[in-house]
Amino acid sequence: MTFGDATHLVTQLDQRAGYLAGTGLAAAAFLAFHGNRPLLLEGAPGVGKTAFAEAMAAVLDRPIERVQCYPGLDASQVLYDWNFPAQMLALRAAGTGDHTDRLPELWDEKYLVERPILRALRNGPAVLLIDEVDRAEEDFEALLLQVLDKFEVTIPELGTVRADVAPFVVLTSNRTREPHDAIKRRCFYHWIDHPGPELEARILHRHVEGLAPGLAVAITEAMAQLRRLDLVKQPSLAETIDYARAMHRLGATTPDDPAADAAICTLVKHHDDEAQVRRVLASQRNVR
Repeated sequence: MTFGDATHLVTQLDQRAGYLAGTGLAAAAFLAFHGNRPLLLEGAPGVGKTAFAEAMAAVLDRPIERVQCYPGLDASQVLYDWNFPAQMLALRAAGTGDHTDRLPELWDEKYLVERPILRALRNGPAVLLIDEVDRAEEDFEALLLQVLDKFEVTIPELGTVRADVAPFVVLTSNRTREPHDAIKRRCFYHWIDHPGPELEARILHRHVEGLAPGLAVAITEAMAQLRRLDLVKQPSLAETIDYARAMHRLGATTPDDPAADAAICTLVKHHDDEAQVRRVLASQRNVR
């Protein structure tokens, strides 16, 4: 599957994956895809960065290979490893002593264990998601440079593996730290912000079947107010969807419905925020 321009990509993301993308994001993805460049997406947690990579896999009709980053991540977990137990068994089966001609070739393809990045390069067109790259250490970023530059991995025992068709690479960052400039230089970039109330209401209707239109508007207006406050944890788009689902499941049809109060557990993730969140939700009820 291909797309002729950014507008076409917006339509395909909506129709094939149910992902409502802004034109800026679609344009960045369009240019990255056709330029064979990785796309670095930054933004607050829960704004749809990971979901965008999954949506692109659906639009392109490609498998997705995901690397979830964390401190201590190394090459054996993301590039490749060797099946050491199988190698040892082969070595024992070959015997020892003077039978050197019977020793197996230990660094053979059959002992190679492919990890997500190598699978994305070797097994045909794919979408490669490097999720939350800001959580990994700088040593891990250095491992990525060859992949992001030339879509290849060097295995000393076997040589260099190059992708016949470059994967579409998406890196995400919650900006807990700045990715290295060497990573940024190799990528196209887009910041995903919280959606505005109108777009967020459309997203809620897409994810919460039967949600009352007035309730969707009230929820998104409340989220816009909450995101302007100095909260420990501002509500993300994902939490807005959780809140709308909770309201719907509780049978609430308006913000002032008594059942709505129980849904606050989906929004408040830190005790210090609870009073402010309740004030904003109460103001929405009073207005309506």
